[in-house]
Amino acid sequence: MNKSMIALIAAATMLTACNNDKADDENGEKSVQTTDENQTQTGNEQQKQPTQTETQTSPKNEKWSSLPEYDKIIENIGNEDYTFNKETDNDGKRVFLIELNGEKQYKTVFVKNTNRLKIIKINGGGEIYNGIIK
Repeated sequence: MNKSMIALIAAATMLTACNNDKADDENGEKSVQTTDENQTQTGNEQQKQPTQTETQTSPKNEKWSSLPEYDKIIENIGNEDYTFNKETDNDGKRVFLIELNGEKQYKTVFVKNTNRLKIIKINGGGEIYNGIIK
């Protein structure tokens, strides 16, 4: 009895979490997708349009540029020719070691379920960013 009740609650929670987009549409908010930037705008909210420097990525980092934390990382460390080395990528978090000219410069930790990003400068800088990405 308890196991079936827990399974029912877990299934209901998962289904509810997966239907967030539909709930927004039912509340009268419309999602509009622009063709140029492929960014979603909800209702009267307008998201920041990326500038030319934010959209340029190094050829080495093109495969990482689609990640949600990539723009915030580049915003904080600069757009130099960094090499992103994935250390961990599992269901809970993604960890990168970022190198410049073969030397480790930064470590990033992205917690997926809370969208929290931490950027740590390895050589004496300490934590330079700790926040939630929207």
